[in-house]
Amino acid sequence: MTGTLFQLSFYLAAPFWLLMILAPTWRPTARIAASPLTVLPVLVLYLVMAVPVFPELWDAVRSPDIDTFRDLTALANGAGAIWAQVIAWDLLLGQWMYLEGRRLGISAPVMGPLLVLTILLSPFGLLVFLALRAARRPRTRPGNAVPDRGGPATP
Repeated sequence: MTGTLFQLSFYLAAPFWLLMILAPTWRPTARIAASPLTVLPVLVLYLVMAVPVFPELWDAVRSPDIDTFRDLTALANGAGAIWAQVIAWDLLLGQWMYLEGRRLGISAPVMGPLLVLTILLSPFGLLVFLALRAARRPRTRPGNAVPDRGGPATP
């Protein structure tokens, strides 16, 4: 049962990832990506797996250390709950990256592979995105909210 829930957690998030990667300019994609409700089905699976191991989960977060966390992940429901949590947060992160990429005008051929990287290794995907975002954002002059476009400073 837990193995099925483990697999299901990714399959519940996959349609939203596919929309952002394969249909990034389709109007409903942006509307769907703007909703935090996309993670609710995955969070339900998280609860189904976390409740039976709640004492171990509580120990792992109340007083975190590597051995307590290892004990939690040695339990099928513990590992499944952690996986569902990762899937949910990765999806929220991917949705933010998708929306922010659109706002900044980052092209779909750039964002698509970056979102795939985020699905697989979200910290790497986030770091690349943050670097790209920093390069795309207009700089502001100190004490002025007007973007610095590289022109002469005005008094």
